[in-house]
Amino acid sequence: MKMSKMYIPTLKETPADAEVVSHQLMLRAGLMRKLTSGIYTYLPLGYNVIRKFEQIVREEMNRAGAQELLMPALQPADLWKESKRFDDYGPELMKLKDRHNRDFCLGPTHEEVVTDLVRDEIRSYKDLPLNLYQIQTKYRDEVRPRFGVLRGREFIMKDAYSFDLDQAGLDRSYQAMYDAYCKIYDRCGLKYRTILADSGPIGGDDSHEFMVLAEVGEDTVVYCDSCDYAANLELAESVLKLREIDGSDEELSAVATPDAKTIAQVAEYLDVEINQVVKSVLYETQHGELVLALIRGDYEVNEVKLANLLGVVNLEMAGDSVYEELNTVKGFTGPVNIGEVKIVADHSVSKIVDGVIGANEIDQHLIHFNFARDLDLEDTFDIREVKAGEECVHCGGELKFAEGIEVGQVFKLGTKYSEAFEATYLDEAGKSQLMKMGCYGIGITRTIAAAIEQNHDEYGIKWPLALAPYQVHLLPLGKSEDVIKKAEELYQELTSTGIEVLLDDRNERAGVKFNDADLIGCPIRVTIGGRSLAAGELEVKYRQSGKEFTISTGNEATKIKDLLAELA
Repeated sequence: MKMSKMYIPTLKETPADAEVVSHQLMLRAGLMRKLTSGIYTYLPLGYNVIRKFEQIVREEMNRAGAQELLMPALQPADLWKESKRFDDYGPELMKLKDRHNRDFCLGPTHEEVVTDLVRDEIRSYKDLPLNLYQIQTKYRDEVRPRFGVLRGREFIMKDAYSFDLDQAGLDRSYQAMYDAYCKIYDRCGLKYRTILADSGPIGGDDSHEFMVLAEVGEDTVVYCDSCDYAANLELAESVLKLREIDGSDEELSAVATPDAKTIAQVAEYLDVEINQVVKSVLYETQHGELVLALIRGDYEVNEVKLANLLGVVNLEMAGDSVYEELNTVKGFTGPVNIGEVKIVADHSVSKIVDGVIGANEIDQHLIHFNFARDLDLEDTFDIREVKAGEECVHCGGELKFAEGIEVGQVFKLGTKYSEAFEATYLDEAGKSQLMKMGCYGIGITRTIAAAIEQNHDEYGIKWPLALAPYQVHLLPLGKSEDVIKKAEELYQELTSTGIEVLLDDRNERAGVKFNDADLIGCPIRVTIGGRSLAAGELEVKYRQSGKEFTISTGNEATKIKDLLAELA
């Protein structure tokens, strides 16, 4: 493609609202433009990259036995009510009504639609297994869209759904998709890790995330330095070392703690260790249930673990009216003498015998708290966030943290949706059985942004060959007829051999062309200058490594093709 004919509106300056590198460079390199918050138009250069990645995904999905289809983005609410997710999914579900006042939603995912489709068509065990996938635009009403397409309200996703006879079949389908995902990201040249993950509002049991490691990742990857254990911080576990804190058997007593609202302030005021203070965090579920989470002062509540324990999708910090209803005070809340609330305690508080808790009165705490004596709770649970440096539960190694961007996730759904939709088949004995389902998603546009986060420098993007919008960027410099003629001949020759070429035939200065070439980031740049051409040479630069060298003129197309083979 010739740049003089192509719409590539590059920018010299970084847009003020672009916070992360991928967002900045996707705008500056002319890959996309913002329509409104969290919604973007993909320009020709950006759409080239998207199609490249989609083709890799299609090839590996087809190779794994999945079949492509396309389902509607506009979905009737009745299906979501049938799965009980219309309300449970939360405010991210974009809801609307048609002219007949019927409820619909814009699909953030397609479990309901695909299960409805299959339950009306599959009758016999002979029709299974089945794996269906699509590449389609999804919609989620993010409370705070940010980081460009890393956290948008409209995005492109590949989602696949498997249907099997039994658990063994589901395990095989899951492994096939897991392996296909590894091949996809390997082909893209991305550094990634697979980690144990939470299933979230989609539900199901086993789940793995594919995380591209990057400095601006929205997720924290917890991994062991001695074994292959890795998990999202939302799900990570570590060895919890408990000790009984020495203390007397004195009864609970109130003490004044003026203006000491934080754990650190309370510990300092009472001259105790932070791990003697019990943190009480008040939550409200989407069903209106009030929950008081107790955790040792040196830890934080893991809200995903807590939500999973409670069997809820949405969990929010309680509002001011809830504190008034319970006759307690924010910053001084405690589990003793509080109103009607479900108390959930972390394992970390189970050995506290001389602790400190809120007194449910302003500027007041209770000392000499004994967990076993003062609370009538049968069990404690793991609802804490692990810390870097703690011990791995599998081998005792040290846990470390890294930032990552989730680009794909696979789930074992089991019978969550087939039971809700009565998606059954007749087995060999003629008995009705529920299908076992799996779900498999890849963020298409998110992966593109993640690839940029991992492949850039101060000058622009450094595309991996598999994702590059064009493989070769030709830069003729100056107005010499010989240079222009050579550039046109090489452009035609390379294009005719199937090489993807971007020819900068604009009437621009050399500096502008070089800057745009680095910004756009094609893997190979070939410069044709009057002096080098007279010497029988073309200048070549590898964008990834920065390596520069020359090739002799004559049979250049074959030589460039060989260079591309070296990069593949």
